[in-house]
Amino acid sequence: MLPQPRPVARRLLTAAALLALAAPLAACGSNPGGAGDAKAAISADRPSASAAQSSSPPPKPSKVLMPTGPAAQLSKVRDTGAGPIMMTTLTGAKSGVSGKVWVWLPPQYNDPKYAKTGFPVLTLYAGGQSAGYNTWTDNQLPIQEIDQQMAAEGKAHPFIMIMPVQNLDSNESKALECADIPGQPKIGTWMSQDIPDFVRANFRTVKGRDGWAVMGASTGAFCSAKLALQHPDVFKAAVPIDGYWNPDSPLWKGHEQERQANSPDLLIGAGTADVRMLATAGGANPYETKLVKAWVGKAKAPTTVEYYEQPGGKHLTSDFKKMIPHTLEWLTANTAGPESD
Repeated sequence: MLPQPRPVARRLLTAAALLALAAPLAACGSNPGGAGDAKAAISADRPSASAAQSSSPPPKPSKVLMPTGPAAQLSKVRDTGAGPIMMTTLTGAKSGVSGKVWVWLPPQYNDPKYAKTGFPVLTLYAGGQSAGYNTWTDNQLPIQEIDQQMAAEGKAHPFIMIMPVQNLDSNESKALECADIPGQPKIGTWMSQDIPDFVRANFRTVKGRDGWAVMGASTGAFCSAKLALQHPDVFKAAVPIDGYWNPDSPLWKGHEQERQANSPDLLIGAGTADVRMLATAGGANPYETKLVKAWVGKAKAPTTVEYYEQPGGKHLTSDFKKMIPHTLEWLTANTAGPESD
């Protein structure tokens, strides 16, 4: 889960790093002749200083990405039993979209013992329109407290949690469906590029995509599945909770080709995204279980999707809450944990 702190002088080497360091040593010949012969032998058998320098192994790649800046202005909006939730308004350099983003850092993040540790990132999307709010930030879905407890027990990674809005208007007829709908704000670019850029600018993260995941419920499930399938270079794993898969915003009218390109129902069978997913459904909702099972059955390698049916579960926030421990365990098993060099 969490790497133990260690003095800077001590380094744990992976097998790959040991192999990289095992550069063959040049054999030094011996010569029983005079000093001149000995010098000649040494000169012939030993590489020059410049050659020895050039044959040195390259430095071990870092596993941690330190914040690149510029630093965002974050303000506290709520205290939880596991630390504060902060918020900022992010104006994306690539999308031009401005929207609210909430942030929670696990307690370990600010512990001086882990000052050079990078943490995995979990982006969370809410149900409903999620314009100006995100339900993962309030006590309806206390994922922060649950993660803190599970991390202390060694059952879950301590994740950096990022909770953005999904829409810029509360009117459902203006739903952006986490996509760049022609003629509309480029919320898809904001979610897939600007938000990861914001995270890397401000926080210590695990380098590469292995420590990045996205999860959401209902509408957020649609978003998490779509973003992971479209951007496997950014996200390694996704957990769509009780989702739907067919884009149906009125804003797609006249843009059928683009709508299909943003359909998780079609993306799942493309066989182009090397991502892992856990798709859930409530066992008390036959329509939902049928819908989710059919979608899971369309997955083609390298995409892999596991199915979890919550016994007696309904499409309710109270039932989404009950699944938090299971989803955190799955995410921990399928993403990289905290790393230090």
